[in-house]
Amino acid sequence: MFKGIAKSLFGSSNDRYVKSIGKIVGQINALEDDVKALSDAELQAQTDKFRGLLADGKTLDDILPEAFATVREASMRVLGMRHFDVQMIGGIVLHRGEIAEMRTGEGKTLVATLATYLNAIEGKGVHVVTVNDYLARRDAEWMGQLYTWLGLTVGVIIPNIPEPDRRAAYQADITYGTNNEFGFDYLRDNMKHERSQMVHRPFNFAIVDEVDSILIDEARTPLIISGPTEDKTDLYVTIDAIVKQVDPEWYEADEKTKNISWTEDGAEAIEQLLADSGVLTTDNLYDVENSQVVHHLDQALKANIMFKRDTDYIVKDEKVVIIDEFTGRMMDGRRWSNGLHQAVEAKEGVKIEPENQTMASITFQNYFRMYPKLSGMTGTAATEASEFWDIYKMNVVEIPTNVPVQRIDEDDEFYKNTIDKFKAIAKAIAEKSEIGQPTLVGTVSIEKSELLSKFLDEEGVKHSVLNARFHESEAHIVAQAGRMGAVTIATNMAGRGTDIQLGGNVEFRIEDELKDMPEGAARDAAIAKIKEEVAAEREQVLQAGGLFVLGTERHESRRIDNQLRGRSGRQGDPGLSRFYLCLEDDLLRIFGPDTLFSRMMNSNLEDGEAIGSKWLSKAIETAQKKVEARNYDVRKQVVEYDDVMNDQRKVIYEQRADIMDSEAVDDVVVDMRQDTINSLVGTACPPGSYPEQWDIEGLKEKVTEVLGLSPDLDAWMQEDQLEPDIIEERLQTMAEEKMTAKIASTDPSIWKRVEKGILLDRLDHHWKEHLATLDALRQVIWMRGIAQKQPINEYKQEAFGLFEGLLDTLRQDVTSILMKSELRAAPPPEELPELPDFLTGHIDPLTGRDNSDDGDGSAARPELFGSLAGSARAGAASGGSAPNPYADQDIPRNSQCPCGSGNKYKHCHGALS
Repeated sequence: MFKGIAKSLFGSSNDRYVKSIGKIVGQINALEDDVKALSDAELQAQTDKFRGLLADGKTLDDILPEAFATVREASMRVLGMRHFDVQMIGGIVLHRGEIAEMRTGEGKTLVATLATYLNAIEGKGVHVVTVNDYLARRDAEWMGQLYTWLGLTVGVIIPNIPEPDRRAAYQADITYGTNNEFGFDYLRDNMKHERSQMVHRPFNFAIVDEVDSILIDEARTPLIISGPTEDKTDLYVTIDAIVKQVDPEWYEADEKTKNISWTEDGAEAIEQLLADSGVLTTDNLYDVENSQVVHHLDQALKANIMFKRDTDYIVKDEKVVIIDEFTGRMMDGRRWSNGLHQAVEAKEGVKIEPENQTMASITFQNYFRMYPKLSGMTGTAATEASEFWDIYKMNVVEIPTNVPVQRIDEDDEFYKNTIDKFKAIAKAIAEKSEIGQPTLVGTVSIEKSELLSKFLDEEGVKHSVLNARFHESEAHIVAQAGRMGAVTIATNMAGRGTDIQLGGNVEFRIEDELKDMPEGAARDAAIAKIKEEVAAEREQVLQAGGLFVLGTERHESRRIDNQLRGRSGRQGDPGLSRFYLCLEDDLLRIFGPDTLFSRMMNSNLEDGEAIGSKWLSKAIETAQKKVEARNYDVRKQVVEYDDVMNDQRKVIYEQRADIMDSEAVDDVVVDMRQDTINSLVGTACPPGSYPEQWDIEGLKEKVTEVLGLSPDLDAWMQEDQLEPDIIEERLQTMAEEKMTAKIASTDPSIWKRVEKGILLDRLDHHWKEHLATLDALRQVIWMRGIAQKQPINEYKQEAFGLFEGLLDTLRQDVTSILMKSELRAAPPPEELPELPDFLTGHIDPLTGRDNSDDGDGSAARPELFGSLAGSARAGAASGGSAPNPYADQDIPRNSQCPCGSGNKYKHCHGALS
């Protein structure tokens, strides 16, 4: 009560913070007339002036008012758009490394230009992160006009562009791209062997568009680069045979998460079966040495118990093909990760394809936390404010709208079942369509979109169905979703980033209708006519009530519902929103209070009848909060485990960088050799032990195996007062003499390259093996909970021991190779080799599904990027399935394409075959 009174008197903390920023906006407005009086050349010279001020010791905050005033005036001259005062507030919030929550239609893309320009002046690079490649390219071209006019350079990162172009894009003052592209480039950079091959610069500042989607929704699924591993067919088959003997009483299954846990008796029984089959390294199932076996055991159990043939997958042409859970469509070419697909193949008795091994991985949380300054913008972030602060230390600031919101948000309508609900939805849409009110329908899946489409066909309502896959074409449809009587059905992500303007979008209509018309009087007249039509149609739509947003069910997250509602009522336009729910909706069925809802709905409602209640809506919101809390726990768990790996990742990547930047690594090699000899002697001759207790025979074998030396250890043992440090010193001397002689017979420059190459190669090899072990360990560590132990603490402890083992193995491996290798003369390569075409994935650690396409349309429609990826891809864009004229020729993938595009074959016609 008192809190509410205080808020009404003094405003919320958000209101007070926004009000404090208003003082800076006043300073910017005071400069507007002076900046407006500048000529184009004088306005463009402002950038060099600001750089000079920064060089003289001024800070970005010092020059902010004048820089923002400069951007506002330049925007008017170049784009014809002037920043509102609330957009200035948003720009300041972004510059401060916070999240600007702005309603749909408030111009977030334009807001970003303020903070982007200011921070790009330093020349350290600004990354603008978007949810899909279409938006990255669109915004780079659209806002790039403003930046280049002011003297800044702009680059864009899209799939399959050649490495030199990618490197140049990162060198630009401002770089646009998707979260996936930025993340994968970082991982690939840390797999390269020369600094000159890397594309990223040191991290500086990033602005994340649709920050809730990227940093919350996609944060559960790490980015993974993988490559083929050794054949484990026999292991899969053996474990599958064992799993088929499992008694149902040995395990407990959770259908909701598709997880299976062993009972205490079951764990003992399965341990005995595995021991009898000879696949266990030790006699204890849960020793770290058996992590890989236990991991594959769990995957085989999931495959046999939780994954159903003809439901989750089908067997077609002797191959296991995944069935999409939302659409029921076959997903040819897609495979489950972490050995799950191989486990299903073993279950079905088809050919087992090689498993892909993780070469590098990172979560979005840990990737984006590498930026010294990170900010974001979205229409919906307040409900996740605590998570943004806990994980990213980013504060959410609600920016007031430029014009008060006029949209009416009606109570939810509840129906008994899906059929009744969809009949009512189709009827409501038909009624709105008749009076000319445009309708945007939000669905949670493609399957629901197609179901509703059938109901609308029966009603005779013309409509468009979008599914968040074909971003460019869908942006054109969504842009016109505000026209008279338009009905647009969209899944959650479809058309995001494109405003719905009542009466239609002038720019998109010009692009769609006049793209083939040449410049001239006729085109000018046609443009004028389109503008008149849009203005007249806008008035008609306003009279009809504005955009009607209809939700076919509540999403697990309130944010997604708010995103949908926010598409209506932009810039003070009238609007209406309403959600339709039923007992068969996933949210109510899985998370709602079943008995209460069931009794009320079934006993009080006739078929086709609906009820609306604030109490019911409140109950739904409570269910959503529960799901949000559960999903936050999942994401938090992902980042907790990745934090353990992240500490190790930093060490490895820093070591790689130091090696690449060093002209010579001989001091590192010497230290490794000394540590290796110290370890060999220490293992065979433990401190405090007597000579008769030493393992001299074992030491002989290890010295020969690792160092390639044959010292007379038996003679040494005859000496009086022989100590381990004397043995160590003599071995060090022998090794040093051997290496000195080898180096003396070799060109010093070549030897330096050999040392660096071997060091990097073995570091990458052992890191890859370490990642595989950690992956397997993480899949099974939760079982330690049965013994009343905290899995995350157990994981930390085991991971630390494994990392120490990695470093010991690395030292011994590098020492052994250099000590025993013989160098043969060979001509140096003409150019550094490129990385192989590794598989990249955005893998959900709970389900094993690859979510790479969810917010990124590049995989689904590579032809969208033809103009930026060579003439062959441009041809594919126009024809849809242009043949490869060089398919029958044996052309190396890294050679230039014979079509003359200048691109490599694999990025040009080779990408089509």
